[in-house]
Amino acid sequence: MDNEQIIILSNREIETMRGACQLAAQLLAYLEPLVQPGVSTLELNDAAEAWTRQHGAKSAPLGYHGFPKSICTSVNEVVCHGIPNAKHLLKDGDIINIDVTPILDGFHGDTSKTFFVGEPAPLARRLVEVTEECMMRGIAEVRPGARIGDIGAAIQAYAEAQGFSVVRDFVGHGVGRIFHTAPQIPHYGTRGKGRKLRSGMVFTIEPMINIGTHEVEVMADKWTALTKDRQLSAQFEHTVAVTKDGVDILTLLPDLVTA
Repeated sequence: MDNEQIIILSNREIETMRGACQLAAQLLAYLEPLVQPGVSTLELNDAAEAWTRQHGAKSAPLGYHGFPKSICTSVNEVVCHGIPNAKHLLKDGDIINIDVTPILDGFHGDTSKTFFVGEPAPLARRLVEVTEECMMRGIAEVRPGARIGDIGAAIQAYAEAQGFSVVRDFVGHGVGRIFHTAPQIPHYGTRGKGRKLRSGMVFTIEPMINIGTHEVEVMADKWTALTKDRQLSAQFEHTVAVTKDGVDILTLLPDLVTA
């Protein structure tokens, strides 16, 4: 992927894509109050699928390389790509990342957020707060002329200063009409390294931060990724566009918008 041509979107294309990205953000806001003890991850999936269809969109994950559901639900030690199922009931104290990607008007809107189920333990709360801050520090590096390595360096420095680790096996990615495309956006790295950012590039920044080791294992289902030491992992994701003078977070809801 990293040697592929990076797709540069026009301002008009980015405005069209904003619709998909705002829909994705609204979907997460819709799901948030449903995240309660006793709710199954399949119930969250089915609610998301119904809502997506009602809003004239379709769920990109459903059938993508064989993925069987409409969203990813990654609970506790699941790093990413957790598959919703009826038997997995949320419990008080869990953390769950919900990753959604509706397709609207030909464009993908890709975003995720880690939610608390009931009352989290102090360490789980700190992990989630640090992970969100990691994402925002990565986003703050985005501007024309910056390097991809600047994003990962900012994320890695903050995560490791807080005593956490950064997953290496999964990275952010270009997104637009195609779900996953160039460039890859590692959440670790070295300042001044990597490809140069330019206006019109659109990609995700989606750090996965672990309490323990950064190493992961993928289960036999070929999707569900777990921390190797089975300690907690959290993730946040925004889709961003490089503008002529900085960055535009396409999946950030305006303060006045509610689900």
